[in-house]
Amino acid sequence: MTFEPSFPSLRSIISFAGNILSQVPLHQTAPAYTYKPYGDAPTCPIDSPLSCHNSTTAPDSCCFIYPGGQLLSTQFWDTHPAVGPVDSWTLHGLWPDLCDGRYPTYCTQAPHYFNITQILTEAKQTDLLNYMKKYWLPNSGSPEHFWEHEWNKHGTCVNTLAPSCYGEGYKVGDELIDFMGRAVDVFKGLDTYKALAAAGIVPSTTKTYTLREVQAALTAITGSEVVLGCSRGQLNQAWYSFNVKGSLQGGEFVPTAPAGKGGSGTCPSTGIKYLPKVH
Repeated sequence: MTFEPSFPSLRSIISFAGNILSQVPLHQTAPAYTYKPYGDAPTCPIDSPLSCHNSTTAPDSCCFIYPGGQLLSTQFWDTHPAVGPVDSWTLHGLWPDLCDGRYPTYCTQAPHYFNITQILTEAKQTDLLNYMKKYWLPNSGSPEHFWEHEWNKHGTCVNTLAPSCYGEGYKVGDELIDFMGRAVDVFKGLDTYKALAAAGIVPSTTKTYTLREVQAALTAITGSEVVLGCSRGQLNQAWYSFNVKGSLQGGEFVPTAPAGKGGSGTCPSTGIKYLPKVH
């Protein structure tokens, strides 16, 4: 008796392959990354020492900002070209100062990043990102490059942002998001435009103001002097100074006089121009 091999029909092969493929997903989606603001940052005691006021080494470096213990929340008023809303100053950055007017840059306390938008987007921080696109803007170049510059030059010098200060739930980029979020939160509490307007200081192409008038209006926000910046007599920067009890992420920002600068800034005593933004 002769046996001939039996081959499956083309139809049965296609049917079998279809059944197998129907059980295999065409792509796999990674679990969504849920970022919790300051969720894994160090938890510090209420009586944490105030930065720039220690006489001995603090016992917990994750709850005491050192050596850059004075934080400067800095703002722009750009008119040529006009940047940001016409009725608001814009955020420049949050800078650690060495408590004496000097400041560190491009440190290694935290990793350097060159994909800020990607990190915020993947962490679903769209509200924060959209706010930054409106109020945290450069006067030249792209916002992404500006944010990278602010983080890599200043954010990396804050020791409480070190990944080692975070818990087991730490994800790469958490410290960056915490820094950006805290910088924005502090900025929101410092409405320079509103404070100036309340004192009758409004943008004008003809009127000028004295340094005393501008300083008094902005000192009223926190109770401490503000470092004012002018370019060719035009008001364009304001720096607010803080010491911090605890970490940058969750600590208390305490207004203070600017260290080593005396609030002098670069503005003349009279004839200060505060030009309107024209888009």
